[in-house]
Amino acid sequence: MRFELDDDQRDFAAALESLLAAAAPVAAARAWADGDHGPGLKLWARLADLGVCSLATDATPVEVCLAFEALGRHAVPGPWVESAAYLPIALGHEVEGVATVALPPHVPFALDADVADLVYVGDTPAEAVGEMLVSVDRTRRLFEVTGAGQPDRAAFDLAVLATAAQLLGAGERVLTDSVTYVKQRKQFGREIGSYQAIKHALADVRIALDFARPLVLGAALGEIDASAAKLAAGDAAYLASRTGLQVHGAIGYTAEFDLSLWLTKIRALRTAWGTPAFHRARILQQLGVS
Repeated sequence: MRFELDDDQRDFAAALESLLAAAAPVAAARAWADGDHGPGLKLWARLADLGVCSLATDATPVEVCLAFEALGRHAVPGPWVESAAYLPIALGHEVEGVATVALPPHVPFALDADVADLVYVGDTPAEAVGEMLVSVDRTRRLFEVTGAGQPDRAAFDLAVLATAAQLLGAGERVLTDSVTYVKQRKQFGREIGSYQAIKHALADVRIALDFARPLVLGAALGEIDASAAKLAAGDAAYLASRTGLQVHGAIGYTAEFDLSLWLTKIRALRTAWGTPAFHRARILQQLGVS
């Protein structure tokens, strides 16, 4: 089956890409990680004006995926899955401002509860916000919360799908940056991208991402379970991150190098909104395999 975007969807994706390309999201992400939310909140407002926060209720899951792929590709910080995917469906309306949610056991902590206007546990406002915990991704500030709200299956599936799209976007960014780097970096008088081993490794990433994309779009159309999309996108993005780190060499390990933003984000998102083990078990259960 072929998945083709219509003209409106392509125009929306292009407008979103244009906004993010000019908005210095990397600087906003670094500031967010250091506790300065100002640049990130300004970017949040611009994206909200473009309609990103209303997609879950006013558009289709395809548009949600387009938006979240772009958010992942540009490492945009903030509780976007919570505000723009889960809560609008769980509450039945668009959420005003910045909101976040915890949903134990699969979402045990509330992302960015320190900056959120609204903090929920399931579909109920949180009773209290506790201590901040450290994430491998410094832009993800996790907080303990207490409350007794109930989960919403449809909202959870859309959040899983949005996370899969973020992973896909992040994986694409790592691959793009890695291809650019191996064309510039030279060893023994040759671009390292000319070596077959590196070509093959990057080609494997390209194939993995290309196989994951139809699953993400298929889940957006209701043809495929969101868990399958999350698994495929997570595995493809993780392969992109490991390969990207390998081809960049020692510089890839440094926090000052922008690649680190996507490497740590992929590592965190791979287990966010359900671990790979949970989603595999979910698929097996649906297939009737014990």
